[in-house]
Amino acid sequence: MTEKEFIPSPYTKSVSSGKTTYKSPSNIALVKYWGKKKNQIPANPSISFTLSECATVTTLSYIKLDTPSAIFSFNVSLDGKKEEGFKPKIKTFFERVYQYLPFLKDYHFEIETSNSFPHSSGIASSASGMSALALCLMEIERNLNPKMTAEFFNQKASFLARLGSGSAARSIKGSLVQWGEHADIDASSDLYGVEYPHKVHRIFQNYCDTILLVDKGQKQVSSTVGHDLMHGHPFAEQRFNQAHENLSKLQSIFETGDIDEFIGIVESEALTLHAMMMTSRPYFILMKPNTLEIINKIWAFRETSKTHVCFTLDAGANVHVLYPENEKVEVEQFIKDELAQFCQNGQFINDHVGKGAQKIN
Repeated sequence: MTEKEFIPSPYTKSVSSGKTTYKSPSNIALVKYWGKKKNQIPANPSISFTLSECATVTTLSYIKLDTPSAIFSFNVSLDGKKEEGFKPKIKTFFERVYQYLPFLKDYHFEIETSNSFPHSSGIASSASGMSALALCLMEIERNLNPKMTAEFFNQKASFLARLGSGSAARSIKGSLVQWGEHADIDASSDLYGVEYPHKVHRIFQNYCDTILLVDKGQKQVSSTVGHDLMHGHPFAEQRFNQAHENLSKLQSIFETGDIDEFIGIVESEALTLHAMMMTSRPYFILMKPNTLEIINKIWAFRETSKTHVCFTLDAGANVHVLYPENEKVEVEQFIKDELAQFCQNGQFINDHVGKGAQKIN
């Protein structure tokens, strides 16, 4: 598909007002997206586990204006309180998607949102937040165009979410989602995420993810700045090629349930992401001393316990501890006994692979 296919024909219905609510999850990339082209196009494909408990619930109320507005008319609330700080990002998002959602200036919107995880916990909420908002907007468009198919609804929701936050493209559907064109997946696209189409061994279908909140402070470098640093990066092309190669390797790993090879790719991807930041100009070290303590503890425990616990990282200090469900009791005890001490205020969140976003009402 091309971008033009998401520009709607004249709507067949009229809607004066309404309200809709979606719950959309965060996700954790296994093969990392780092570096982008114009219009939020990824420099390399990525794949992620969709989470279950770490999610955003967004309610969008809308009422048609007497005459279309010259500007976007909306308010934003977080946990019941007006949040002016969110408005610039929503305004930018509306500007990016306006040609694909031409009804945006016909309505006034009240956007009410809340996260299941602690605000300012260091967990990125852009993926869950932007995908939830995109789904609510698509619900309005489906009311204006009732003949829309479910497949198109999900594709366009992912397409729109991507224009708010790249990783949000992976939070619409599925337990395992790929975003970005890749030779081994015919349906893959740079424009939206797709449910992983190949066979996935049962060991990966209810995988666990405990998020260790090492540092809940503001990010040292924004994702936008970080992605931009890949332009002219001395190792950029090698990194992009590596991502393609790792996605190819994962196909047989997912099919056979080879957890040892899975661990090798996932941990390498996490460290490579941080290596790209440490070798850019300007350069950043986003891991904290406790991040390294946790990584070393995981390696030592894996060796002695013979479990299949591993880690991955986002662009920050927090650690995602990944492990199969059949090792849950042992690994979660290890987390409580040995890893919680390295978390800020001892905080961590137990999560697991989910099924994607869902409509609440």
